[in-house]
Amino acid sequence: MTELHASPHPGDPRSLVAIIGSVTPPGRLRRAVSEALDRHVSASGTAATVIDLAERRVSFASGAPLHSLDDDSAEVVAAIARAHAVLLATPVYRGTFTGSLKNLLDLVPVEGLQGKAVAIVAMGATDHHSLGADWHLRDVLAWFGAILAPTSVYLTSRDFIDGAPTERAQSALDALFGGVVSLATALAAAPAEIGPPPLAARNR
Repeated sequence: MTELHASPHPGDPRSLVAIIGSVTPPGRLRRAVSEALDRHVSASGTAATVIDLAERRVSFASGAPLHSLDDDSAEVVAAIARAHAVLLATPVYRGTFTGSLKNLLDLVPVEGLQGKAVAIVAMGATDHHSLGADWHLRDVLAWFGAILAPTSVYLTSRDFIDGAPTERAQSALDALFGGVVSLATALAAAPAEIGPPPLAARNR
């Protein structure tokens, strides 16, 4: 199920989509991201959507055209492509981001994220994997030529009390949401491309 928090205005560079990259039932990560998005929408009027992969059916990336897939794949990919900013939120599994999120990214064409502002939120059991998902996602997003927020948010169990994010966690998420939307706004106002296209686009 996709949650629409506000209606986008044509050409609005502040539109944001947040992907919850786990197929397990919604939990603390979903709550933290959704509440931060609600605060951001209330404060700024940003058009925003949450897409939780636990609530969507997305096909394995087999090379089949998106329009031929009888599930939510095309709709989710289109939401990413339409957004001016994207937030990717993932629990840490085996030291990296989830396979479900990687599969979704495998379905997204290069132009879906090329030159787009992207931010990362990861959640793990301990601090030991604090950069695992971050590093690996940055490698994948570099293939697209996405423009990443310089820092990400990493959450652990100590960032929650009775399932609710702490004030410190809320503050970090608020800063990340505001930052990626500001980055998207700056990119929309840039007079020209800020660099050459990624290799994946040049080889087309």
